[in-house]
Amino acid sequence: MLTIHADSKGRAFAVKGAWVADAGALEDLVAAHPRARVRKWPGLLTPGLVNMHGTELLEEAYHPDPREADELGTEPLTGDALAALVATGALTDARWGASARRGVQRMLAHGTVVAACEEVRNRAVRDAVHRSGLGVMGRLGRPGGVAALDPYASGWPVEFAPDLERGYAARFAVFDVRDEAELAERGAGVCVATVVGGRLVYRRR
Repeated sequence: MLTIHADSKGRAFAVKGAWVADAGALEDLVAAHPRARVRKWPGLLTPGLVNMHGTELLEEAYHPDPREADELGTEPLTGDALAALVATGALTDARWGASARRGVQRMLAHGTVVAACEEVRNRAVRDAVHRSGLGVMGRLGRPGGVAALDPYASGWPVEFAPDLERGYAARFAVFDVRDEAELAERGAGVCVATVVGGRLVYRRR
């Protein structure tokens, strides 16, 4: 089924399967595809974000399960806190995989559709990322800035996935802002929805 996604400015994209089938003004796409389902989103629809710190966030951080919050807190464990947890021998492959799945979901909730990673050595993490549909791109060395789920908080220049044009992969996000200037000011925590491969993988409740 063809689905037209549109933002509050009337910018719209027709998605078929995993691909952008058409792009333009909402009224033009509705006229060209009268049988398509139309999904109107508040705010700004943009190509999804690229998080340059994929390795640090998914393979070098542990994302606690909510049931572990009393013991481990709710923020990702890194550095000495992660080393202490690893030293207990409690981080099995299953727990690493579950952590990576939670990490991916938190990235998707910030409009990220691609994570830049060095070689992912932990198979459980690699499998979890692959199954999620999150795009992965290679990188050489370590980027500057600080690893953050919100790319705008990392101190590294923010990058977007390729623009949404006909024939391109349908990977985009919707942010509850008026324009990109407000997005840069408020950060990606205002994400309303994220689509990867044409599928709605995150929607703010």
